[in-house]
Amino acid sequence: MASTSHDPSEELATAIGRYVLGDLSLGRAAEEAGLSRWEFEEVLRDAGFAALYGPRTEEQLQAELDAAHDLGE
Repeated sequence: MASTSHDPSEELATAIGRYVLGDLSLGRAAEEAGLSRWEFEEVLRDAGFAALYGPRTEEQLQAELDAAHDLGE
């Protein structure tokens, strides 16, 4: 009978990959890996990746700029 459980290391690798590619936020990737945000950041550091903060695409940047502009009005 096939197991329906997931391999934790596979889930972690997938979460790291999707985070690095920009598909997931840091918090969402940590959640999908079954870790806290801080644990996930530590795993990233140990794997040689830096946590990425802020907008990662032009669309995300524009959304943040628009939100900041709306706050200033």
